[in-house]
Order: sequence, then structure tokens, then C-alpha cells
Amino acid sequence: MNPPHFDFLSSIYDRVISAPDPALLRDRLRLPIEGRALEVGAGTGRVAASLRPLVGRFVISDLSESMLREAPAKCDCGRLQSYAERLPFAEASFERVLVVDALHHFRDQRTAVGEMWRVLRPGGRLVIEEMDITRRGVKLIALAEKIALMGSRFYSPSELRAMLASCGAAPQVETDGKSTVWVMADKPLR
Repeated sequence: MNPPHFDFLSSIYDRVISAPDPALLRDRLRLPIEGRALEVGAGTGRVAASLRPLVGRFVISDLSESMLREAPAKCDCGRLQSYAERLPFAEASFERVLVVDALHHFRDQRTAVGEMWRVLRPGGRLVIEEMDITRRGVKLIALAEKIALMGSRFYSPSELRAMLASCGAAPQVETDGKSTVWVMADKPLR
């Protein structure tokens, strides 16, 4: 089932929603790498497009087919329509896994985080960028998304850390002190 709000927004999404700072993501992902990276909930591929020159092969996945159709114009990436909770990749397929401002839209965030951790190779790095629900402005965004029936579920930084820790990770949390939080973890070598 495609999320109808993203199907509706797909053609204008990049013009109305500001993009994250690629330099911050590059640093948090520890790029460049020659290996494979996956962005889950990638939408139109705009984040992957900004990082693509720093990765050997980039794959983007999203539930919205309409959003993914926008990606080829900006990103030379593999595209796959998929639920974040059932990623169709073998275990340990990617050196980097990223989700930017999308985790709160996933149906089952805990399962999705477990899936992202599963497809991450030992020695790889997972980065989750989300809005910090402990901030007043983000609480208003969350309320607006609830009113719009988007089905969003936001988690606090400590809840995000615990979610990733339940996979066996030792997550680090950083915040910009305004509205964004990053939860990062390196998968231990076996």
C-alpha cells in the first residue's frame, strides 16, 4: 500500500521540504567509501544524490512508487519499492545504511531499525536523522502530521538510542540543539 500523502507530494516534495546538510551527513556516515550504501525511506533520492559521488554504489528504497519515480532525474542509484520493515536484501549487504527524516513515517519503527541493522555489514555504520520530538517546534509538526492523518510516530532521542541498542548496537546520539537528532552506531566486527 502506497502512502497517499507522499504520492500526492512527490512532484513538489523537493521544492517544499528543505534538504539536510550533506556535509553533516557525509561526516556522520564517515564517507567516502568504495562499498555499498542504502538509504531507507529515501523518497525522491535527493539525499542520496548529494552523497552519491562519495559511495561506490548507492541503493534507495521507499514505499512510495511516486516518490521513487522522481529519483532518476537526480540520482544514479538503484531504486527499490519496499517496506522498511521487510528489506529485501541479504544480511550484511551494505557498508552504510541511512534514514533521513523518515523513521517516524514507518509503520513499525522498531522492526525497521532491526532490518536496517540486519542488512548492515560488520564494521559498517548506521545513521538515523530524525526531528527531535523533545523540542516545542517539532511537537507542533507532529501535531500537524497527526491532524493530516499521516500516521507518524516520533520518538525522543533516548527512545531512539534504546531502539538501536536493542539490536546489540552501542549508539551515539548527537543533536543540533534546535530540531534535529542523529543516532549513529557502528556494527561490531564479528
